[in-house]
Amino acid sequence: MLKTHSCGELNKNHVGARVTLAGWVDRRRDQGGLIFIDLRDGQGIVQVVFNPEVSKPCHDIASEMRNEYVVRVSGEVAPRPPGTENPKLPTGDIEVIAHNTDILNPSKTPPFYINEDTEVEESLRLRYRYLDLRRERMKENLILRHKVVKFMRDFLDARGFIEVETPILIKSTPEGARDYLVPSRLYPGKFYALPQSPQQLKQLLMVAGVERYFQIARCFRDEDTRADRQPEFTQLDLEMSFVEEEDILSLLEELLTSMVETIKPEMRLMKPFPRLTYAEAMERYGTDKPDLRFGMEIGDLSDIVAQSNFSIFRSAIAGGGKVKGICVPCCATYTCSQLDELNKMVRGLGAEGLVTMALGGGTGSLNDLTGEMVKSVVTKFLTLDQVKEIAGRLGAGMGDLLLIIAGKKTRLVNTALSELRREMGHRLKLAEPDLLAFTFIVDYPLLQWNEETKQWESMHHPFTAPKDEDVPLLDSAPEKVRAKHYDIVCNGYELSSGSLRIYTSHLQRRIFKLLGYSDEEVEERFGHFLEAFDYGAPPHGGIAPGIDRIVMLLAGEETIREVIAFPKSQTAADLTFDAPSPVTDEQLAELHLRLREE
Repeated sequence: MLKTHSCGELNKNHVGARVTLAGWVDRRRDQGGLIFIDLRDGQGIVQVVFNPEVSKPCHDIASEMRNEYVVRVSGEVAPRPPGTENPKLPTGDIEVIAHNTDILNPSKTPPFYINEDTEVEESLRLRYRYLDLRRERMKENLILRHKVVKFMRDFLDARGFIEVETPILIKSTPEGARDYLVPSRLYPGKFYALPQSPQQLKQLLMVAGVERYFQIARCFRDEDTRADRQPEFTQLDLEMSFVEEEDILSLLEELLTSMVETIKPEMRLMKPFPRLTYAEAMERYGTDKPDLRFGMEIGDLSDIVAQSNFSIFRSAIAGGGKVKGICVPCCATYTCSQLDELNKMVRGLGAEGLVTMALGGGTGSLNDLTGEMVKSVVTKFLTLDQVKEIAGRLGAGMGDLLLIIAGKKTRLVNTALSELRREMGHRLKLAEPDLLAFTFIVDYPLLQWNEETKQWESMHHPFTAPKDEDVPLLDSAPEKVRAKHYDIVCNGYELSSGSLRIYTSHLQRRIFKLLGYSDEEVEERFGHFLEAFDYGAPPHGGIAPGIDRIVMLLAGEETIREVIAFPKSQTAADLTFDAPSPVTDEQLAELHLRLREE
């Protein structure tokens, strides 16, 4: 080893010891006679003193050092002089008096400060990711990720799970997103696909008798990126045989609860995890990934305004739609420009517009509300009793602001109000930052109708089992069939989807037919899978929490790029390696490929 100790482990117990350290120059201070260097390695920082009276050659070399130089220092640990201690550093009570030193590698001036947590343009950080990872916040994020993955492995190992690796090069199968395709040199014109998830593979492991499987799985999806999405990501993939839904949900709740309490005990949890049906979540929050750290629930006002004189409300309801709203506390004083901003926001989401209603007049009760206290363009179309009933339905009081949206498409109304709720919760800082509100969403629809293709699509994936009692509805009323499908969400983010799986070839073929696959397509794409079910497949199910998103929430970050060592940019580009990039004609020829001019 080039060093005897790490910088961060030194303390008063090492006073008088001779040590050899190696690391990066974090800061350099030349005090004329003495040179002080903060030496940094992966475990921490310690102050090193270069005194020409102790070693003139050592002092001369230190005068050449600059930030991010890689250096080695040998010396004696000494207590810092009284009054010079640094309580901000774990090593702040001691320093190392240098006797020998050498520069292992100089460094150019970095493109941004390593020793300061200053704002740096993300593209620059990703271009020099190896420098960005030296920064304290990023180092802590990597350590946190390591602890999370290790906890998961230990937790599942103690409960009889075994870790099994599955292939990265597999067959292209539809699972909800585009595949990344890999051309085969040995089989011209044929392709492998990178797995969107190990879905079929883990189900085949259940057929193989591996009753409790898990894997820290790499997954690949060619889809548009966003803050909590990457082209390649990591999930805790687990599957169990001979289980019911409750077994899987209980296991995951125990895993997440004990993980947070062990690794991030300063964070608070809502316990036990609330459970909402998909229908309840959409009705109360407008989304199947609600943030439950604050209220502001959506209320259905359709029955109150159905007979009002406001034509927009009446036509929405007559067209099969809804009129819904939320109450924003203490915002009745919002200005016209602020309300216009919210109106533009919902129009951008596809809504026709926003109806606002400010309940002024101090802090009295709704019983004291008069028509003059209500500021809204629709008051002339509503009676005072209707206004009070609307306010009561939304849980409003004096001084609150009501935001109402009407539309013939209920899903669009829900989406717009959900985004309004998220935005206002953020503006008013209603969500406690140290609270993790894990929530299970259950009883999803099995299918959804695609208006463009005029076909049924899987809400989750085609291997999800329908509720037993709803199987007779598959032919007569597919839209009413509920799935044995469940999600876990936290603070407005979907962390995981899971389900009990179909495990008989007869039912699986029936679902494929409902999704529009011909018998030939089924055999070509899924024949290997269906054949396995005819050899004694057990009932099974699983779930796959996203590790990137979990670590993001635990670290208090806004994007999963902050907790991935080498992520892609928002445009799915690797700025460190400049990928994707062209390949040579020789490489294309080996793969029997030719690029077509656009």
